[in-house]
Amino acid sequence: QVQLVESGGGLVQPGGSLRLSCAASGITFKIYDMGWYRQAPGKQRELVASISSGRVTNYADSVKGRFTISRDNANNTVYLQMNSLNPEDTAVYYCNARFTTWSRNYWGQGTQVTVSS
Repeated sequence: QVQLVESGGGLVQPGGSLRLSCAASGITFKIYDMGWYRQAPGKQRELVASISSGRVTNYADSVKGRFTISRDNANNTVYLQMNSLNPEDTAVYYCNARFTTWSRNYWGQGTQVTVSS
């Protein structure tokens, strides 16, 4: 059974930082491309950042220079370090695991991030 469990969300003031974690189980983590997506109320889910199995990273323009994605294959975990947060970053953040060759695509349940004073 595949599980992606996000943690680390919460309420933070503008300019603050949070670190999201996503612990994966039930997959061969090291071969999966991992990503963080977010969905704000009334908006479509969007890609925030991704990291391939080969550790190539990609970021949405809105978070470049502020967010950093990383992965720990030994612990089957992907992280999203978020700095200089602003209210526009408020959303539910979802972890994604994808292995295109086998058409595998999994989602976590999401963790709420709220940026407000």
